[in-house]
Amino acid sequence: MTLELHNLKRPKDANKKRKRIGRGPGSGHGKTSGRGHKGQKSRTGYSRRDGFEGGQMPLYRRLPKRGFTNIFAKKWAVLNVSDLEERFQDGEEVSPEVLKERRIVRKLGDGLRILGNGELSKKLTVKAHHFSAAAREKIEKAGGTVEELS
Repeated sequence: MTLELHNLKRPKDANKKRKRIGRGPGSGHGKTSGRGHKGQKSRTGYSRRDGFEGGQMPLYRRLPKRGFTNIFAKKWAVLNVSDLEERFQDGEEVSPEVLKERRIVRKLGDGLRILGNGELSKKLTVKAHHFSAAAREKIEKAGGTVEELS
């Protein structure tokens, strides 16, 4: 049988009737309206707090507290020497502005930090707020220059 406008039928149970709660015994959801008998959850206005365990000491209070968060910690945009090797040509200048423009770094935070993971064979002029000793050494060894921004 070919599919044509005159013989189209909707799928079985395509239009499911919504559950009408509290509309008598014939509906199958009358009397207690699917809430069971008595108890806190059967009452109107009930809402449970996240992590509530029925009055038992909740898990988040049973576990010990550990460590702290330093609210004065600096958030650096970190880049390794290997990233510079991959993304820049010989003789190019690397600066926070260029990195944001090329979307290599999305947020600078407290500044740009260059770390020494990887190898560098290109002569680059790198401007950043902080350099690790290894990164500084590798950039200068490749014939590049390091400029520390304040």
